Amino acid sequence: MFGIDFSKFPDIFVKILLPAINETLYMSLVSTILAFAIGLIPAVLLIISSKDGLKPNPKLYFILDALINTLRSFPFIILIIVLIPITRMIVGTSIGTTATIVPLTIGAAPFVARLIESAFKEVDNGIIEAAKSFGASKFQIIFRIMLVESLPSIISALTLTLIVNIGFSAMAGAVGGGGLGAVAINYGYQRFRPDIMLYTVVILVIMVHIFQIIGDFLYKITKK
Repeated sequence: MFGIDFSKFPDIFVKILLPAINETLYMSLVSTILAFAIGLIPAVLLIISSKDGLKPNPKLYFILDALINTLRSFPFIILIIVLIPITRMIVGTSIGTTATIVPLTIGAAPFVARLIESAFKEVDNGIIEAAKSFGASKFQIIFRIMLVESLPSIISALTLTLIVNIGFSAMAGAVGGGGLGAVAINYGYQRFRPDIMLYTVVILVIMVHIFQIIGDFLYKITKK
């Protein structure tokens, strides 16, 4: 098919594709976890300081809203280049899988913050008012009520973020990021290997489907 010798796939998979899959998973999973940890903070501040929040603060909300929108507007390939000094300062290099985690995290964090904010907004206001009437503190309302009630939506948000990061990690391969993107560029494109290009695309598609299935499963469990 398409002039591709599939008999060489086992050897290519073990020597080239398997290490790249591990790199892609490493970059995507770690950056998604870090983006959630970072993005949760502005998301909480946004929901607290919003017009109908627990402690409205228009100035704080405006600043955070503008900052998140600005960071979200950066194309990822440009963000990688802009963050090279910061990446070098944190990791010691701007090339490789670990270095790619820095722009992936910073690029995903505002995206996560907005998704978590939206998830918090979906929580029934009646539940929040009931908690207030029982004397619950703002901390308790955020982390014991809103976070728990919005957990299914947050899981969907994290699934979406992970899938986006998988795509971004492949893009990072074009600038020395490693992973399946680097394999597609270095072997598939530059060495004119359509077989390897096809394999990387198929693996990325399968990877996305697997994580989507896992995310949907976790969503259904937490929704019950």
